[in-house]
Amino acid sequence: MSRQAGLFDREKRQQKLLATKDFLDRVNRFVAWEAFRPVLDTALQRKDISHGGRPPFDAVLMFRMLVLQALYNLSDEETEYQILDRQSFMHFLGLEIQDAVPDARTLWLFRETLRKAGAVEKLFNQFDGMLNAHGFKASGGQMIDATFVEVPRQRNNRDDNKRIKETGEAPGDWSEKKAAHKDVDAEWTKKNGVAFYGYKNHANVDRTHKIIRRYTVTGASVHDSQELENVLDPNNDSNDLWADSAYRSEEQEQRLKDKEYTSHIHERAYRNKPLAEEQKAANTEKSRVRVRVEHVFGHIETSMNGCFVRTIGIARARAKIGLENLAYNISRFTFLKTRGQAAPA
Repeated sequence: MSRQAGLFDREKRQQKLLATKDFLDRVNRFVAWEAFRPVLDTALQRKDISHGGRPPFDAVLMFRMLVLQALYNLSDEETEYQILDRQSFMHFLGLEIQDAVPDARTLWLFRETLRKAGAVEKLFNQFDGMLNAHGFKASGGQMIDATFVEVPRQRNNRDDNKRIKETGEAPGDWSEKKAAHKDVDAEWTKKNGVAFYGYKNHANVDRTHKIIRRYTVTGASVHDSQELENVLDPNNDSNDLWADSAYRSEEQEQRLKDKEYTSHIHERAYRNKPLAEEQKAANTEKSRVRVRVEHVFGHIETSMNGCFVRTIGIARARAKIGLENLAYNISRFTFLKTRGQAAPA
């Protein structure tokens, strides 16, 4: 039996709505959306419609929809519905009640166009340039970590899974329709006895501002250490580097030394060779810094409702995860600006 709504319930909901509106208002106040237009226009390569045809939705409007989607981890259908339903979302996009709202299919096609043009990485780098212009340059050293990004679990039989693992492709006896709905790039892996299926988001976060500076996306089974060199940031003003023990090996330490990095990677224990007390103490000290990278993934998980990829294939996963990382940086930038940190360079 449902209970009657009380005054406290209404006030609590109103406070949540106001918090969303205030946050989105601050995002619009600090982010120069028009600066993204050149990258978007280059990716879209839209044809002249002066001789007829339905005019396309504005590119910056569509990009803001993708950011909004990533900030709240919405599907394309949920994004369309929430924009129609919530005044705060319409206000964020600059839409009035009489304005047409792009539908889920239009949003999907727009993201696909950006993906095929390799524009997501360019948009991520474009915003990094904006961060630098506002005084948030990569500094203080770099913290490296990876997190799982799950996708809908596949219900394949054992033989099909074996063929996918061996060839990396859909079995030949699958119909075109069935293959189109199966993700053969996603991978299974286990961590601490828990099974994960999907991809990994490998990220480099600068120590000073907790902003993602570099990232790569791989299958879930790829070991963290394999992507270390791919996410190193040469633009950080410090060569200090922190990571957990999964990244440590003698070969890795030598490579970092050759590149003139100062490694603060955790020491690791080996069979019949436990850590000495001094090593444990050193790891504890390193954790005081390294834990900050976990705050980033924690914010994405809690404040942004996580990152769940609903698309098929690693190419689309890279685009979705790249947009998620960009949306996190926009959220972090808004927080830092609200607190009045960093002045324009």
